[in-house]
Amino acid sequence: MPAVTVDDLTVLPRLATPGLGDTVRPVVSVTSAPQGYEGEGFPVRRAFAGVDLAQLDPFVHLDQMGEVEYAPGEPKGTPWHPHRGFETVTYMIDGVMDHQDSQGGGGSITNGDTQWMTAGSGLLHIETPPEWLVAKGGLFHGLQLWVNLPRDQKWAQPRYQDLRSSQLGLVATADAGALVRIIAGEVGGQSGPGSTHTPMAMLHATLAPGARLDVPWRADFNALVYVLSGNGHVGLDQRPLKTGQLAVLGAGDFVTLGADARQEGRHPSMEVVVLGGRPIREPVAWAGPFVMNTKAEVMAAFEDFQKGRMGQIPAVHGAPTDLVEG
Repeated sequence: MPAVTVDDLTVLPRLATPGLGDTVRPVVSVTSAPQGYEGEGFPVRRAFAGVDLAQLDPFVHLDQMGEVEYAPGEPKGTPWHPHRGFETVTYMIDGVMDHQDSQGGGGSITNGDTQWMTAGSGLLHIETPPEWLVAKGGLFHGLQLWVNLPRDQKWAQPRYQDLRSSQLGLVATADAGALVRIIAGEVGGQSGPGSTHTPMAMLHATLAPGARLDVPWRADFNALVYVLSGNGHVGLDQRPLKTGQLAVLGAGDFVTLGADARQEGRHPSMEVVVLGGRPIREPVAWAGPFVMNTKAEVMAAFEDFQKGRMGQIPAVHGAPTDLVEG
């Protein structure tokens, strides 16, 4: 799991630990992500399955893509499909993914890179492994997060942010036992490169066995902890948390979690993603690739897609040209 690594964590800025008057966020629930398949057949864990959307707000969906070791000829992606009304955030931990959209955005992301696509008023896009990776095979692991847009931003002009791993904010815990990569938002005085319509923070942390992670967290944000790999615990009551589980936290000033002293042999460290944002608190009507405020708006989105109003597939050599609705 390369993403971004640092040889000497002691040279990084340090996160504060909870002080007098600070409140560690309690655990509201822990759920296990079911496994399934997305796109043309790559394996995913549905991290938010079974969790009330009100507890996730402003987020609506999170897939852990892989971790999978593909043989030659096996790597898979998605066909062309539409989106409207939200943002997709694709964070690559291992492997390579190419992106293309009908607005001319796109690029290739690899270890530690992020593609941040604001679908806004609507567009078509495709995500596929490059041809050389399909031929060669290899390790593939990443995340895709869907961030809702408030009503007044759902018709924003689509845009694309290409966030390189070198741009991530990097901090360590007070004892240098954990590395924190900040993808978006401000955490402990350090910021990530992602520019967001909805105020939020997103980070990926690697905890050494037995390490503790204390993250100062905005009181007006919700807080979610998802375990990519490893075993540990969350909250002051040290609620157990393991690979593929999501913890929803309550109100407070700090997110606190720790890694067990013994980790599984395949993953020597505990890898977690911490997410939070200011809830939008608007009605959500969600069907397939569209996240709107009303059912009528979703139906209009399907009609606009079917009539070609969300753009045309660009001529790209070797790219699939079949359209799907989600």
